[in-house]
Amino acid sequence: MQAEDARYLKRKVKGGGIDVHPTEKALIVNYEVEATILGELGDPMLGERKECQKVIKVKHLNQNSNIALLAREIVEKCKLIHPSKLPEVEQLLYYLQNRKDAPPSPADKKGSSTFTGQLKDPPPFDGMEVDEVANINDLDDYMELLYEDVPKKVRGSALILQLSRNPDNLEELVQNENILSALARVLREDWKRSTELATNIIYVFFCFSSFSQFHPVISHYKIGALCMDIIRQELDKHDLWKSELEKKKKILEEKPDSSSTKKDYEKSLKKFESLVKKQEQLMRVSFYMLLNLAEDYKVEMKMRNKSIIQVLIRTLDRDNFELLILVVSFLKKLSIYVENKNDMAEQDVVEKLARLIPCDHEDLLNITLRLLLNLSFDTDMRGKVVKVGLLPKLTALINNENHRVVVLCILYHISMDDRCKSMFTYTDCIPVVMKMVLECPDKQVDLELVALCINLAINKRNAQLVCEGSGLKLLMKRAFKTKDPLLMKMIRNISQHDGPTKNMFVEYVADLANSIKNCEDDDFVIECLGILGNLTIPDLNYELLLQEYDLVSFIKDKLKPGNAEDDVVLETVILVGTVSTDEDCAAMLSKAGVIQQLIDLLNAKQEDDEVVLQIVYVFYQMIFHEATREVIIKDTQASAYLIDLMHDKNAEIRKVCDNTLDIIAENDEEWGKKIKLEKFRWHNSQWLEMVESRQMDDSDALMYGDEGFGPYLHEEDILDRPDLFYTHADADGMILHDGNVSPSDLLDDYGMQNGMGHPGYGRYDPGYDGPYFMMNGQPVDEYGRPAYPYEVPVDPYGRPITPADMEGEHPGYGYR
Repeated sequence: MQAEDARYLKRKVKGGGIDVHPTEKALIVNYEVEATILGELGDPMLGERKECQKVIKVKHLNQNSNIALLAREIVEKCKLIHPSKLPEVEQLLYYLQNRKDAPPSPADKKGSSTFTGQLKDPPPFDGMEVDEVANINDLDDYMELLYEDVPKKVRGSALILQLSRNPDNLEELVQNENILSALARVLREDWKRSTELATNIIYVFFCFSSFSQFHPVISHYKIGALCMDIIRQELDKHDLWKSELEKKKKILEEKPDSSSTKKDYEKSLKKFESLVKKQEQLMRVSFYMLLNLAEDYKVEMKMRNKSIIQVLIRTLDRDNFELLILVVSFLKKLSIYVENKNDMAEQDVVEKLARLIPCDHEDLLNITLRLLLNLSFDTDMRGKVVKVGLLPKLTALINNENHRVVVLCILYHISMDDRCKSMFTYTDCIPVVMKMVLECPDKQVDLELVALCINLAINKRNAQLVCEGSGLKLLMKRAFKTKDPLLMKMIRNISQHDGPTKNMFVEYVADLANSIKNCEDDDFVIECLGILGNLTIPDLNYELLLQEYDLVSFIKDKLKPGNAEDDVVLETVILVGTVSTDEDCAAMLSKAGVIQQLIDLLNAKQEDDEVVLQIVYVFYQMIFHEATREVIIKDTQASAYLIDLMHDKNAEIRKVCDNTLDIIAENDEEWGKKIKLEKFRWHNSQWLEMVESRQMDDSDALMYGDEGFGPYLHEEDILDRPDLFYTHADADGMILHDGNVSPSDLLDDYGMQNGMGHPGYGRYDPGYDGPYFMMNGQPVDEYGRPAYPYEVPVDPYGRPITPADMEGEHPGYGYR
């Protein structure tokens, strides 16, 4: 169809059925719009049909309402309802009047009990609902409304918002610069005059912010900075409203019988709630738009510079769950940067979040816990979490499947601090996690859960709580069944505590030894070795254990350099140290050549302090037994290695070495002398180093004096300062400080100074009593040369001159 052929547009509206709104007190009118384009002769050329709905709200409908009068009013005002349908309208209104709305549940009053994990778009509000369907072709008319009074501006912005909520229209809207410029101008000039107007316009830009390609448009009109200013001023207004309401509340408390005061307070309270509701709609849309814009890190930095964090934390005092979800989500996004985290700490964000845990709104609770998880990476923040009493509240949330993983991660972070581990004793955490571990349907326990248990087991009191009743028995049964190395690591931490808990492991020694020999999982074997290594129980028969399970061959195999992983080797050495407390076991290992293997391993792993320390500890244990003591001292070079390690950088290694060498020195006179001599040499070398360092300090002080040179001496050529070299006393006792005087100016043609040869130049002058100074304990002249360098005369080259050499020669020149 050609454009010039179209002459007329025919629009026909056909009424449809009427129904009631499923949840609200409103009627829904269905109708059909048919648009037909007619040609020049009136024949239809193109037609389109569209089904529409109109919602008629009857908010004031109650039991006392006059149904007939209300129905007549609706039919007269709404042209879409034919007068013949008046009885039907009356019947529907009567149904709405008598319909009993379901009582709101606690979740509906406070929030949603279902967990969605998604942010919701801002819902419709009073200012954006108009009784007209917006058309993209009428944009110019809507823009004209933006130049009228405030009510018409609100209507125009609401119609533009209708179009903006349809993503298909955004491309066309963004190309209309006049509309966007007008919206930005009206927002900047009139936002204080109408909250609905500001909310509508910001909502329009929020629709654009949902797509990254439109972000430059929003930045161009500086809507983000304007929204920050609007939010800040709205918060200040809220504080002012709240203070005024508090004043009226105090007046009411002072005059509880005054009816006028009570009415005034109730009126103010109702007005306050209405204003807050509109304000929170505005703030929600504004924060949502800013959150979308914060996808760009540079924009986020600009927001931080404008104190977005302080604004967000101030908003945490509100009770609107949807607004709080948005604010906490924004804080969570910002919290991944340490600078933002520090700002949040300064604003006491943990104390603000404490009131939201727990809450009935699942989405809000989840996002709050995730923010707390980000903050819990900081030690001080973890301390605040415990201080404000969140630990019992978090423990109570473990059973909630929606939040279990996040809560376990937060508790794991808290359990990393030794001072906080004991706090778990006073909560229900240990019984809860024990039940979850034992009832876990999977072969291996969830990583977050078992990690928390591993940390908790490090504390002695927590370990005792775990072992109460049949706790340890059930854990061991599950661990041996599933071969879970992490669960066995938890049990290993329990085994390190002295007292009743350690003795409970005696009945599991055989199972542990059997797993060491037969299990193919190295990680599981390492934990079993660690548990046996921790069992320093005097009544345990280690010899029988080694013989029955042939652990000696296992030990010898693992101690061969390069034959096992470092962790397996370390735990094997620890086990050797534990069983070596028994003399028979120590002798058995010695006969098997384990001592020499340990020496070879010591030589191979000399850079690994942990392995070295444990090997030295094995020697320390074996040196107590007579059978192994002779082998270590006389048949091996262990003593020599211990002497070398006596001065190791590691303090623990030095300590164990000293104790072992002391026992060797008591039992072997020859090695005792060597040890004593080495200790003396070490002590003497330390003493000499100290003395030399002190002498160097003293010589520096003598050379430069207390005053020292000027602070800028190093920046100039020292040869340009002859006054430092040639300052001296003249014959009259006067000090010459002329920097231009050189030695040649002070000596005559024969090298004399005031007719006298200078001491130390060519001959010894025992009668020299000129000025001298002390340097390194020796007298020197003003040139730094020895004042009495030789006991005999010398020539200019420092060679001694005999009397025969001096015959016929001038004694002052030293020539031959």
